[in-house]
Amino acid sequence: MSRGIVHFVFAAVMALGLSACGLADIRSPVPEFMRAKAADPPPPEPPPDVRRLVREGLESVFVASSYPQHVQVSPPHQDPHGHGWTACVRAEVSGATGRPMGMQTYRVFINGDAIVDRRRVETEDSCETERYEPI
Repeated sequence: MSRGIVHFVFAAVMALGLSACGLADIRSPVPEFMRAKAADPPPPEPPPDVRRLVREGLESVFVASSYPQHVQVSPPHQDPHGHGWTACVRAEVSGATGRPMGMQTYRVFINGDAIVDRRRVETEDSCETERYEPI
């Protein structure tokens, strides 16, 4: 009887020790073949329809009182700093006093099916070399 208990305890200790091997993650100090595999990155989402997004959400890019005219968009590009997309949008706008300000260009950030942010183009942006299409 005590011999059976010893065998049972021994088997339980061995099972517990072997089950710990299954808990090794990427950063654990075990051999490579025993580590858990890193999850594959999610597939990239399809490029958004920038023309439709800007047309439907023009107020998210330009202030309504600027009366944007001749709005044009560039093709979308994967955002190198995030998971979404970026595109350039430009239009002829008027200032708060109604005086024309000329062509203004913004970079829009798209995540999913929505424009989540926009900012005025800076010198390191490549919006000047983009090919534009009217919306």
